[in-house]
Amino acid sequence: MTRPLVGEPMALDLVNTAWVDQGAWVDFFDEPGGVERWLAEHGLSPSPGAREPLIATRTALRAALGGDDGPLDEILSRGSRRPRLRDGKVHEEVVADIPAWIPAWIAAADLVRLYGERPERIRKCANPACVLWFYDISKNGSRRWCSMEACGNRAKTVRFQQRHRAPGS
Repeated sequence: MTRPLVGEPMALDLVNTAWVDQGAWVDFFDEPGGVERWLAEHGLSPSPGAREPLIATRTALRAALGGDDGPLDEILSRGSRRPRLRDGKVHEEVVADIPAWIPAWIAAADLVRLYGERPERIRKCANPACVLWFYDISKNGSRRWCSMEACGNRAKTVRFQQRHRAPGS
């Protein structure tokens, strides 16, 4: 199964691991090896027990994107970053009360980072039927669709058909 929007910032990529396809809810983490592949895509080691924390964090991220920060704050309270100096180089170590929560905490912290940088660039796809989110990196900040290949083309097709529909049909 192809997962949409691979390559988004980590937090939004986690949000987008569940989507609607032809009216049915699809969860990438239900696929065999889905969690492990997602962790590998983000340079994280396989973490036994990471599936449930990732799903809980995905739900908290969606809530935060919808304006409810409470669940995300609960996730963020489970861990922290510790500065370290190793061989004269600065290093940050992520710690969590339960190690399986480390990947989920990193994704939650990534949304906070995005909000700190350019919150206006975090957007939900303009297609009302689409549940995907993206980070607009376009030069003028006018991106509206999760993907031109999917939702953007659908919208253009609908507009074209409406303009070229015969009167009275």
